[in-house]
Parts: sequence; structure tokens; C-alpha cells
Amino acid sequence: MLHSVIASLDGVVSALQTWAYVHVVQPLLFRFGWMDYDEDSYDALYPVIVGLLTIGATYLLLRPLEALRPVERWENRRAVRVDVLYTAISKLGVFNLLFFLGFQPFFADLQVWLRYRGIANMDLDHLWPGVTSQPIVAFLIYLVVLDFAGYWYHRWQHRFGIWWELHAVHHSQRQLSLWSDDRNHLLDGIAQASFFAAIALAIGVAPTQFVVLTAVTNFLQSVQHTNARFGFGRLFERVLVSPAFHRRHHAVGYGHEGTAYGCNFGVLFPWWDMLFGTASWVRSVEPTGIRQEIEGESYGDGFFSQHWLAFARIARRLGFGRGAGRGSAPAA
Repeated sequence: MLHSVIASLDGVVSALQTWAYVHVVQPLLFRFGWMDYDEDSYDALYPVIVGLLTIGATYLLLRPLEALRPVERWENRRAVRVDVLYTAISKLGVFNLLFFLGFQPFFADLQVWLRYRGIANMDLDHLWPGVTSQPIVAFLIYLVVLDFAGYWYHRWQHRFGIWWELHAVHHSQRQLSLWSDDRNHLLDGIAQASFFAAIALAIGVAPTQFVVLTAVTNFLQSVQHTNARFGFGRLFERVLVSPAFHRRHHAVGYGHEGTAYGCNFGVLFPWWDMLFGTASWVRSVEPTGIRQEIEGESYGDGFFSQHWLAFARIARRLGFGRGAGRGSAPAA
């Protein structure tokens, strides 16, 4: 059933991809003499269309919930607007696909090198013959493996001081909304895209699977940041990260400054927080943001200022400028 749904969605995306290429992209390539890039341009349309559909579905499904049952009511949504730009950059999947395709030749050569020396293939499709070869089973395994990697990636973002200053761009948003998930420093976004692309290739994820995995992950993370009162129930919120669970991660004094530098690091599944002792099930609504920000330090109001100030904080940690060494995570 699920396989047929995914196949139908793939058919819709492919039809839109062909239409956009024939009626929009190809005429532009021909006009500017760029027809040497026609095949690459056609392939690049697939993740872009998936990204646009993800943004549309996210807005249509989650924005009414924010309007009807908000966790917080804001007189001014100006702080949310910059996150829309971050969302457009992130959810179109350009970074993810760029690194995935860029790393492919290296991992293809590595597989040949391993086979030549009699070392088993790393692809998880062959982990349990007859079971993992099923597309849906393989997809779920990939999702769990990448989520486990995502948990540790997220913990490292909070643990190492210089890295935290990049990730702080995400945490500096004090008005969490469906757009907040993609509010990330571009340098951190590039590091994250390369990290997950490398792992995906190492375990045998195909390009189309990677696009779908990214879309599913992006949508569920948007759900987690939604400014709406709805719960998953005491049982299901231990299966999938809920908005209340993730909001605790953004709470001032808890999400970053608590035990082991924070709590609730899980990307999709809270299992890793439960396993490694970083889960907090407190549901009380706390202010979100960063303590230094509330105390008066500026983390920037716009896209460019947020990026520049992150570099300024890093320089300060490295001993340049005033207040060297100041921050809420240890320098590494």
C-alpha cells in the first residue's frame, strides 16, 4: 500500500519535472546557449519540485493549526519572516543533492576497492536478504540509521563552542513556527548536507530515495517547530518527536544549558534521547531562545546580520575582539 502511494507520488513529481523542463528550463537553456547542461538541469528539477511540494504541503497543513490553536500569540510576526527565506533555501534541496552527487564518484570507487579486497559491500540493502531488499523496509532502515547519526550530529552542535555559535542562529528564534526548522547558518547547512550525504552513500541510499528521505525528514521537523497546541499522546510521543518534546529543546535554560549541554536532541525519534539519558518529558511552555540574547546580546534580526554575528562570536571565542571566551558552551 505504502509502496504504491510512493510510486504514485513519484509519478506526479516526474510529470511536473518533465513539464517544467520542456516549458521553462529548456527554452532558457537554448536562449542562453547552455544546452550542454540540459541533462543535469533536468535531473536537478526533481529535488526542487519535491521541495516546492513539501513547502506547500507544510504551509497548507500546519499554518491553519497555528492560527486556530497557537501555543503563543504574537502581536508582530516580523521575526518569523526571515525564516521563510531560510526555508526556501533549505527545502529546495540544493545543498543536499549537490553533496550527494558530488560524493558519488568517491563512494563508487571505494566500493570497487573494497570488493577487490574481498570486503563485503556496505549497502544495507543486502543486510538481510529477502527482507531489506524490500523498498519500504530499506527506506525505514535508512531513516533510522540517518536519524541516529542526526542525533549525534545535533549533540555535537551544542557541545563544541565554535560549532554552537553557528547552530545558535537556529536557537536564536524566539517565535517558533512551522518555518523555524530551516533557520540555520549556511556554513552549518553545508556541513550538515555533506555529513548526511556521506552517510547515505556509505549505506547504499539511491538518489531518489535520498530526495524522499530528505523531504520526509524536513516535513516532520517542521511539524516539531509548529506554534500550535496538539500532542501525540503519552505513548506515540515516545515513538516520534512531538512539538512539545522539541519545544523543550528550544526552552531557555533547558534545551542548551541543561545536563550534558541540553536535552531532546532527537531529530525524528526520541529513542536516542531515552537511550542516552537526554530526554525531558516536561510539557510546560517556557520562553524559547538563548539566554545571552534575552540578557541583551544581539543575534541579528535579518539573514545577513545573523550570519555575520555568528562569525563575530566565533572570532570572540578564538580570542579576537572584546569578551573573548564568553559563551554558553565550552570552546573546543
